[in-house]
Amino acid sequence: MTAPGRGGPVDFLLTGAGQLITCDPALGEGPLGLVEGGAVAAAGGRVVYAGPEAALPDPEVAAGGVRVEAGGRAVVPGFVDAHTHLVFAGDRADEFAARLRGVGYEEALAAGGGINRTVRDTRAAADAELERAAAGRLGRALAYGTTTLEAKSGYGLTVEDERRSLEALARVAAGSPVEVVATFLGAHLIPEEFAADRTGYLELLEHEMLPACAPLAEFVDAFCDRGALTVEESRRVLAAGARHGLKAKLHANELGSTGGAALAAELRCTSADHLLFCDPEEARGLAAAGTVAVLLPGTSFLLRTGRAAPVQVLRDAGVALALGTDCNPGTCYCESMQLVIALACVHGGLTPEEAVLAATDGAARALGRGGRVGRLAPGAACDLVVLAGRSYLDLPYHLGVNLAEVVVKDGTVVAGAGEPAGAGP
Repeated sequence: MTAPGRGGPVDFLLTGAGQLITCDPALGEGPLGLVEGGAVAAAGGRVVYAGPEAALPDPEVAAGGVRVEAGGRAVVPGFVDAHTHLVFAGDRADEFAARLRGVGYEEALAAGGGINRTVRDTRAAADAELERAAAGRLGRALAYGTTTLEAKSGYGLTVEDERRSLEALARVAAGSPVEVVATFLGAHLIPEEFAADRTGYLELLEHEMLPACAPLAEFVDAFCDRGALTVEESRRVLAAGARHGLKAKLHANELGSTGGAALAAELRCTSADHLLFCDPEEARGLAAAGTVAVLLPGTSFLLRTGRAAPVQVLRDAGVALALGTDCNPGTCYCESMQLVIALACVHGGLTPEEAVLAATDGAARALGRGGRVGRLAPGAACDLVVLAGRSYLDLPYHLGVNLAEVVVKDGTVVAGAGEPAGAGP
């Protein structure tokens, strides 16, 4: 552990953590790197010390620096949401109610609802409306402790509407402390107007949409599943994205064993997301490729499929796990990673330790930011959440409330109830 203060005063100091979850096993006990009676010090937004408060030298805190007294509460790294669809207009609450009455998701999509409906609403919305709605969702995510978040386009599906969705996202990100990772999802599905000309849409995406949108994104994604894109169509999209310097993600095997998981492994995608269907051979392929499995338990829970991702199969293969909200208007309108951790445990079969790791360090890996965010260790971003309770176990246990007492991003308090945080010399 690196002692603070040797290179000058620190500008952030947290003391009094009853449990400090570092997510670095080298710094504490077990897979969470748990430290009882912990402290964190940071300078320039980066952690310089994370460990027992008793071993912390008396650091000099710079004038105007931030001091946080955790008061025996648990402290965890800032949550990393590895999968969202943040930019959209309208809602589909009536479709949600229809599903509760027995109408299937694919049935609604075939009838012109589903993603196509949100595409129509998003195309009709003004830029200011898209920006305002996305900013509200991002603010709620922050209030629940999310400090890094991936967000996709995919509800425009024209050159102009995909680009302006990503531009709106960039403006929202510029006004928020949350680090936003942009993904181009022009391959969300084949839009209605190209139903009889799938090749024509893929040509448009490859030769016009990607050149216009790639400068605004870090990743390219495709929805490889029934009712969306085939394996070969998805392969084409991800290859085209790679030519524009975009790293690959893939919506894979949500609605069936449709080949998406194998494609993600073949192309060494950074992540494969959903994976409600994944056999041992596919899981071994993902592990060998270093592809992170992003599980979205809120979506499978709310769709009432009766399925969850096959966690034991993924465990046995050694696949790294991540979590995301899948915040979207149709299948999981949720900004809370706290709720996702709970659902991952009670519905998805993860242990509390696996779920916390998947919502922090694992999700950071799914965004190509492993070691930089999602853990509290020297050199990592000083992103953390002081929980209202004394144990990280409250995350799956204490439902229906916001447990984020204080949220810190890059060593600055950015959200929370205000107490016990305080700034001072």
